[in-house]
Amino acid sequence: MDLKEISFSQKQRLAYIDFKLLFTGHVTRSEVVRHFEKGLTSASSDINQYKELCPDNLKYDAKERKYFQTSAFKPLFNHDPRKTLVKLSNQITDGFDAIGDITFPVEAPSQLNIPDIFIVAKLIQAIINEKPVSVIYTSLSSGSGAREMVPHSIVDNGLRWHLRAFDRKSSSFRDFVLTRITKVTIKESPIDAGEGKIEDHQWTRMMPLQLVPHPHNVNHPTAIALDYGMDNGVLSINVRAAMVGYLLRRWNVDCTADAELVGAEYQLWLKNRQTLFGAENLAIAPGYVPEMEEL
Repeated sequence: MDLKEISFSQKQRLAYIDFKLLFTGHVTRSEVVRHFEKGLTSASSDINQYKELCPDNLKYDAKERKYFQTSAFKPLFNHDPRKTLVKLSNQITDGFDAIGDITFPVEAPSQLNIPDIFIVAKLIQAIINEKPVSVIYTSLSSGSGAREMVPHSIVDNGLRWHLRAFDRKSSSFRDFVLTRITKVTIKESPIDAGEGKIEDHQWTRMMPLQLVPHPHNVNHPTAIALDYGMDNGVLSINVRAAMVGYLLRRWNVDCTADAELVGAEYQLWLKNRQTLFGAENLAIAPGYVPEMEEL
């Protein structure tokens, strides 16, 4: 039997069994019964189907009445590391896992700023329906005031949430801190030419970055290569020009020409800094000086 032939509800139950085996090492029929409010016969059928699909993944211990993960275990489903860690650390469930049955020993740093979910909902509505919005926004430079903008994306820059939007006041695409938006009104008028996401060239432009262990601050570069899953000592990633400054700051990437920044926090160096030409938010990139200024 192939997974494509299985109904959505049964796929949920199989994914639950897979998740339990992967992250707790065991699963029981009673857990399946309790989680999905099914009878024992149905739970047995689900476990038998899981065994049919991947017979080497589990073995039954009659004494403990549990199915245990085997040494040959290979997940039936793809459990994306980033998404799964976020779910585990926040105890989030999507119906395809065992979160809710057990508190997992995974923690994430506390968020110091949390956007208003109703503000977020209004902005997402506007984005999906391609509508401009009128907002009350408080900036550090000019305080509170009304602004009209055309939002197209909500972004986590690693420290806080931003709204990427065309700002009609400055006639440019900009980032707005979500927590500083206190009111959103969706306008019924259509967006104008030049205000859509496709016109945000800093957003659509992808920059290839080559990050390597810092040549002066790191004594054992293999450790850094392992941290970031580098290939031959290089981590190659593509980043939106609009986001590149945030990434470089978040990971304390030395952006000087000759890896000149000193300090244990600078464990990475940007090997191909010339790729940054044309990006607009590089004032926050550690050590970056535009080529014009260097001359």
